[in-house]
Amino acid sequence: MPGQWTPLQTQPPFDPSTMLLLMDGTAICNVSNSSAWWKLTPDSGGGYINGTWSQIASMKNARLYYASAVLSDGRVFVAGGEYNGGDTEVELDAAEIYDPIADAWSDLPTPGWGHIGDAPCCVLPNGVFLLGDISSPQAAICDPASNKWTPTGPKDDACSEETWTLLPDGSVLTAECTNHPKAERYIPASNEWVPAGSIPAGSDLVESASIEIGPALLLPNGKVFAIGATGQTAIYTPASATAPELWTAGPPFDQLRQAKDAPGCLLPNGRVLCTVGTAAVGEKYPGPTYFYEYDGVNLVKVDDPPNASDQTNGPFDSRLLLVPTGDVLFAKSGEIYVYTPDAASGQPDGSWLPAITSAPPVVAPGGTYGLQGYQLTGLSQAVSYGDDAAMATNYPIIRVDAAGQVFYARTSGMSDMGVARGDTKQSCQVTFPANLPLGNASLSVITNGIRSAARTVAISTTPVPPLDFSVVNILTSSLKSGPLWLLDEHGPTAMVYSAPPTPDTQAIEQEVRAIYSNLIASYTRLRELRRLFFSSGQDGSADKDES
Repeated sequence: MPGQWTPLQTQPPFDPSTMLLLMDGTAICNVSNSSAWWKLTPDSGGGYINGTWSQIASMKNARLYYASAVLSDGRVFVAGGEYNGGDTEVELDAAEIYDPIADAWSDLPTPGWGHIGDAPCCVLPNGVFLLGDISSPQAAICDPASNKWTPTGPKDDACSEETWTLLPDGSVLTAECTNHPKAERYIPASNEWVPAGSIPAGSDLVESASIEIGPALLLPNGKVFAIGATGQTAIYTPASATAPELWTAGPPFDQLRQAKDAPGCLLPNGRVLCTVGTAAVGEKYPGPTYFYEYDGVNLVKVDDPPNASDQTNGPFDSRLLLVPTGDVLFAKSGEIYVYTPDAASGQPDGSWLPAITSAPPVVAPGGTYGLQGYQLTGLSQAVSYGDDAAMATNYPIIRVDAAGQVFYARTSGMSDMGVARGDTKQSCQVTFPANLPLGNASLSVITNGIRSAARTVAISTTPVPPLDFSVVNILTSSLKSGPLWLLDEHGPTAMVYSAPPTPDTQAIEQEVRAIYSNLIASYTRLRELRRLFFSSGQDGSADKDES
C-alpha cells in the first residue's frame, strides 16, 4: 500500500538542500548553494510536520554537492563542494566541522589533493571519516579527534560519482563508476581496497555517458539494494561460510527511468523508498521525480508529492531524510513534504529493534548519563544518495515521554558507528533536556525510525525520587542484579573501577554492599507491612500495584 504525503505546516523560508539529523532529534538543512543553515525543531508531540524553523550559524564556505556526515560525538563534518555559491564548477578544497552545542563552525585541514568537490564519503565503525578523491584512485581517512588525515591503499579506479555503503563487517562497498561494472570494498583492518565482484551483464548500474549512479542501501537481511542510472537495479549478497559474495540482477523500473544522483531511504518496515527521473543521455537530468517502494521482490509505484513535478530537474537536486517518527522528509523545489509509510505495508520485525540493557533509573533535567544496549546504531545507514549528499542516520535518538509531551535527549560519545552489530553491546552518553518536567517518564531509543521497548525513568532534581512502586521496583531490581551504585548530585552513578582495587576501595565496596542488603531488606519489609495493613480491612484502592 502507498504511503501518505503531508506538507510541512511551516515551509522553509529558503531553498532546502542537504539535510542532516542531529543526535538531539532536530534536523538541520543547508540553503542550496549557500553557507547558510537552518534547524527544524520537532513539536511537543515529537513530530516534524508541525515543527518550527530557526536559523543557526553559517559555514565559512558556500557549498553545493559535497561530502557530509554526523560524527560519533554529535558534531557535523562537511568537505568539498562541486559548487561554491556560483554556477561554475570549482571542486572546492575545504572542510569544516560544526559543533551544535556551541553553534559554531571551524575549519579542518584537507587531504592535500588540491580538490574535494562532490567526493563520496562514509563514517567507519570506529568513528573516523573516509573520503574519496574524485580524480584518482586515492582515498583518505580523517580522525576527528586529531583532525589528521591518513591515506588508504589505492582503489581500483577514481572515486568520482561513486556511492559508498557501510556493511555489517565494517567494510565499505562501492560499484565502480569509471571502471564499471566492477565493484570493490574498503577493508579497514588492512587499510586496503579489494575486488567485490561485478554487476551482471544487462544490469549495469552506471550510465556510461555521465558515469552517474544512484543510491545503494543495506537491507535488514544483510544484502545491498543498488539503484542504477540505467533503469536497472542490482542486489549484492556478502560472502558467507558456504558461498562467495555475489551480485545478481534486481527488478528494473517499469519504464526507462533513471536514478542519476538520486536519494533513497530504507523505511522502518524494511522497504526502500526510491526516487528516479525521466531517462536522458549524458549530462541531462530531466524531471519529474517519480517515487517507488522496493518491497524485497518488486518495485511498486507509489504516489508522488506535489513538489516532485518539476519537469526541468529530476531527483538530483532533491534530498530525503529519515526522522525518528519513521517518516521521511523530501526536500525539492523550495518545499518539504513528509512521507508516512502505510501501516498495512508492514511494521519493523521484532529482531530489528534497538534494545536498552542499562539506563539510569533516575535522571536530572540537564544531566548527562551513560546508556547501554544492542543495535543502537541500527541495521543500516538508512539514507543514501550517491556522491553528492551523504545523510546517514545510523545512530540512536533518545525519546522521553513525560507529562503528555515528547522530548528528544542529546546522544554523544558512541562506542562505535557500525551497522547490524547484533549481539555486540554498544554504549553512548545521553544529555537530557533541561526543560524536562519532574515525575515518572518513559525512555526509549529510536534508530532509523525504529523504536525500542520503553523503560520507566524518574525525572528528579534530588538524588532520591518519590518512592512510588514503579521507582521501588527499578531500584530494588538494580540493587539485586545491576552494578554497584553511588550517589552524586544528579542521582545514582555506577561504581566503576578505573584502576586495580586497593584495600581502601575494597572496604568502600564492602560497606556499599552492606547498605544494599539493608535497603533491600527495608523495601521488602515495607511491602510486608503494607500487605498486613490492608489485609486488616483498610481500603488499598489508592495503590494496587504490587508487581
